[in-house]
Amino acid sequence: MNMNIQRIGTALLAAATLLTAGGCAGDRQQYDATGTFEATEVVVSGEVNGRILEFPVSEGSPVRSGEQVGLIDSTQLHLQKLQVEANIRALESSRPAVGAQLAPLEEQLAKQQRERARVENLMKADVTTAKQLDDITSAITVLEKQLDAQRSALGNALHSTEAQIAAARAQHLQLEEQLARCRITSPIDGTVLAKYAQAGELAVAGKPLMKVADVDNIYLKAYLVSSQLPQVQLGRKVTVYADFGNGERREYEGTVTWIADRSEFTPKNIVTSDDRANMVYAIKVAVRNDGYLKIGMYGGINL
Repeated sequence: MNMNIQRIGTALLAAATLLTAGGCAGDRQQYDATGTFEATEVVVSGEVNGRILEFPVSEGSPVRSGEQVGLIDSTQLHLQKLQVEANIRALESSRPAVGAQLAPLEEQLAKQQRERARVENLMKADVTTAKQLDDITSAITVLEKQLDAQRSALGNALHSTEAQIAAARAQHLQLEEQLARCRITSPIDGTVLAKYAQAGELAVAGKPLMKVADVDNIYLKAYLVSSQLPQVQLGRKVTVYADFGNGERREYEGTVTWIADRSEFTPKNIVTSDDRANMVYAIKVAVRNDGYLKIGMYGGINL
């Protein structure tokens, strides 16, 4: 009796194993290609050294592109900026007034030129001597040389001052750029996946602060055998399935956005429609996430 019961149990177990194996094989073959869902991930690192004053975001927090989510101490940079701004104002106030400084010499020159014209008229009437005209002409020559020298000196001083102002303004822009880098921002719209630092800690340039991913626009990275490539083109619409386990899955419309130009060995966790093929081509299928899709989730496509 016991032997019969044991034989019946063994037979039932074998049958169940066969049914399970058949079911798994069926699940494997229900998709033309399989893979996992991925998203565009960006690691945000510190760009300057300093203590983190504010960093209120937490894992799972939504962030917007360019939105400030933290602040690194920028006191010294701000003080340097104020110093440079004061230096710019001082240089601008010391800029030589070329016109005002040349005006007296120009007025003297104009007066002498009028006097020479008067003397020339008197000489025509034989009222004055040639020496008086020569004296006035000599004085005009001296004034012209003085005016040229003064104009050259003032021009050089003005160019030097303008160059110093330009250098100070460039320094000012550099400080503004460094101050901007003290603000921790996300380069993309997304969700914080990981946070590697806290307020009060020391930020170091190049050290990761957080990881952000665009989970609204997700994609399935799947693998095709070479015989399936003719069925796939960039921009083609395909049906994407997300497998939630226990027979539950959701269907989405996806768009092929990338096809690998080289083959690779089949990843161990991927099963294609041709189990004997060991070389496959990766593709990416963009899917609009409705909130159910998660990074690393198993999925498949039907062409």
